[in-house]
Amino acid sequence: MNFQLTDEQRALQDTARKFARAELPALARDMEEKDYPVPHDMLRTYGEMGFLGVNLPTEYGGLGLGHVEALLVLEEFAKISNAVAFPVFEALVGPVRTIERFGSAEMKARILPEVIRGEKVVAVSMSEPDAGTALTDLKTRAVIDGNHYRVNGYKRWTSGGGHSDYYVTYCRFSDEPGAKGIGAILLEKDLPGMQFGKREELMGFRGIATADYAIEDVRVPAGNVIIGAGGFGKLMSAFGLERCGNATQSLGVAAAALEAATQYVQEREAFGKPIIEFQAVQLKLAEMAMKVEASRLLIHRAAANAAHQPDGLPTVYESSVAKCYANEIVRDVTAMGMQVMGGYGYHKDYGMEQRLRDGFAWGIAGGSIDVQKTNIAAALVGRRFDQRR
Repeated sequence: MNFQLTDEQRALQDTARKFARAELPALARDMEEKDYPVPHDMLRTYGEMGFLGVNLPTEYGGLGLGHVEALLVLEEFAKISNAVAFPVFEALVGPVRTIERFGSAEMKARILPEVIRGEKVVAVSMSEPDAGTALTDLKTRAVIDGNHYRVNGYKRWTSGGGHSDYYVTYCRFSDEPGAKGIGAILLEKDLPGMQFGKREELMGFRGIATADYAIEDVRVPAGNVIIGAGGFGKLMSAFGLERCGNATQSLGVAAAALEAATQYVQEREAFGKPIIEFQAVQLKLAEMAMKVEASRLLIHRAAANAAHQPDGLPTVYESSVAKCYANEIVRDVTAMGMQVMGGYGYHKDYGMEQRLRDGFAWGIAGGSIDVQKTNIAAALVGRRFDQRR
């Protein structure tokens, strides 16, 4: 085991850190205040810098690096805010990877270069009003119509809804029950029949557009099928990388909270000396640091070990452990950061209260904390649990 980054990894991390800290803080604050996504001109800058193709194939314009490298970049962006990091998340560990893994050669050649250049954004649509954790209850349906498919349904909680250009949409292709009839199809924002609802008002995640959308007789070419009926298991296997990305978004928020608190306690004085001199503050800072370091190690273990898996993806066990732990500790670390900073931590101008609000979302999105724990237990005993009985 080697816990040191290579020279190349450190150089990439340093490039991402310098860019993020020089170019993004003011934008992140404005996005938080006014609730808008990363602007197109900045997205193209992300692309020019290579941040949207770190672990995507070179044949499409990516850098062709590994998952650890992708997560190193994502963490540096997430330290500024989850919103400015979100396009990086979607490209490197989210729905773009579903297209890269399962899409046709034509689909990949059309979409991946657009994403890598920062010209287009891809979202994933899984949840429905009656299908969240119980995802195999989804009702959105794709029916063959000559050399096209007609899609009908309703999608909830789509991050990027109404803003993204493409939607990796989980749906039914057959009447087979449960997971057997489920696959994914690619829909486009401006197709007739795509009807987006209002922008959701959430506790956090400002700057990450979230909306429902109705799909009414949307007609797409058969080539838009990413993976057909019976592909649900494959889609879920690819979700291990998304879990690592979700965990890294949590980690970035927690690491930024630790950094801000560390700086604050050395500057803030009480009773004639910096408050870092008080043991109670030292204990909180140390606890925050332990949680951040442990989270990073779990995430990097899952990502690095993916190279030894037949499919090149993180295992369910390691990615679920990493996500679950990161989702829990970000809540603890941001709360301790707020407590250490007192009134300043609670003030909107200083960023800590935003970190606490944003941090809570990741333990809900992408499979809740308790769902990760059932994944972990299932991996430990070597079988899945039937939650329906």
